[in-house]
Amino acid sequence: MLPFRVTNSFWLVRAALLRGIGLIYASAFFILVRQGRALIGADGILPATRYLERVATIYGSALAGFWKLPSLFWLSTSDAWLQGCAWLGLLGGLAMLAGFSNAPLLALLWALYLSFSHIGQIFYGYGWDSLLCETGFLAIFLAPSLRPHEFDARLPPSQIVIVLFRWLSFRVMFGAGLIKLRGDECWTNLTCLAYHYETQPNPGPLSPLFHAAPLWFHKLGTLFNHLVEVVAPFGVFGPRPARLVAGSLIIVFQTILILSGNLSFLNWLTLIIAFACLDDQAMLRILPQKWRETTQARLSTLVEAEPSRARRVVSIALALVVGVLSLNPITNLLSPRQAMNASFDPFNLVNTYGAFGSVSRERYEVAIEGTSATTLDEHSVWKAYELPCKPGRVDRAPCFITPYHYRLDWQLWFVPLSPDYQRRWFLSLTRKLLQGNRVVLALFAENPFPERPPHFIRATFYRYQFAPLGSHDIWRRTPAGQYLAPVSLDDPEFQEALRAYQLSDR
Repeated sequence: MLPFRVTNSFWLVRAALLRGIGLIYASAFFILVRQGRALIGADGILPATRYLERVATIYGSALAGFWKLPSLFWLSTSDAWLQGCAWLGLLGGLAMLAGFSNAPLLALLWALYLSFSHIGQIFYGYGWDSLLCETGFLAIFLAPSLRPHEFDARLPPSQIVIVLFRWLSFRVMFGAGLIKLRGDECWTNLTCLAYHYETQPNPGPLSPLFHAAPLWFHKLGTLFNHLVEVVAPFGVFGPRPARLVAGSLIIVFQTILILSGNLSFLNWLTLIIAFACLDDQAMLRILPQKWRETTQARLSTLVEAEPSRARRVVSIALALVVGVLSLNPITNLLSPRQAMNASFDPFNLVNTYGAFGSVSRERYEVAIEGTSATTLDEHSVWKAYELPCKPGRVDRAPCFITPYHYRLDWQLWFVPLSPDYQRRWFLSLTRKLLQGNRVVLALFAENPFPERPPHFIRATFYRYQFAPLGSHDIWRRTPAGQYLAPVSLDDPEFQEALRAYQLSDR
């Protein structure tokens, strides 16, 4: 037994939450450092400048646009400003990861990431982006006010904010569970996982092994999914034993998801939030033995610490704000027409979440190919553009990248699922490749035209399936039609399509 009980103490929990959120911030801003210019920069696929101009036109002015879409980038969308803010966010996330957190730093990181997510357009329209915004906002009130010391007796963690993190964990998990039960019959007949590992956006190295498991294994996995997403969330508000079990189940479940595929930083962040279900006594038990005694001694000096009156008032005010803003997400959870990922306020303070409401039974990929031939015939040589992690060559094994995230790879997964909806940005990408745009080409693992850009680009659908385990190849693929017929920069129909989508040069 431990020499003292710390079941109502959350110093270690706060440290785990803040350092974990720092890891996610560092990952998220590193993505922007590496990919931001190519996606939304001045010469990127969907420039932020033009996007904000359209928003200002729709709402009548830049000021009105700001209140609909808050972002620091109303001040400037220059590449220097975008990159500077991305680097600032990366450094701030690393500082958090090292244990230097306070409210001003957390407020800055929240404002920066909210600003990027609001100009990221289709590349930033995902649940993990709004989840990071909401989590980052709560973390402002969990962190020490000014002094960046995790174990300062004058700056104890607020139990009210810890409860708000549990409320967030509940909504993330229960929302995901309900959207599955309402969305696809394979979740109720327990067969979804027989398809999921092969058809998910970015499979990982272990995905072929998961996919090859027998059907009974997939059914047990689906039952475990329902246990963790539908039943366990109610334990986060239960007595301590139920809360610890619920938090532990969520952490184990998210770890399995991390091992089975690359879902950006969604599972990492959900796992980190679940630490709010634990307490310092539980945290001490999972610490390595060599650190436990020193940490115990430090905690023994802090167990009587109480937050200041000002901190209690701020925490209560925060709880009231979150409570009011939770009304729409609760209504959404109860609605038979539940939205999967949605924000109900312009600052993304309280959102609704969900994932894989439907599961594809077959995997289709779009292959982008170019040729230097100026006249097309059966002798034209087509070369494929390979991306870092998206399935392409059949002999290339899936990668493990999470919590990092290749956003173009991910977005290309949606092209076969919603080809018309994805067409605008895909045409812009095609134009950049025909121009030999070096900024955008940096998103690719291989450029088959290093000397000069191709004359024609085409896009072809293929059906992909995992090859049997032990085969020389990882994938098998068969042609499945054409998405984009061969186009060139001097193609009048292509230029007309660019103008129709407001993608042509001014």
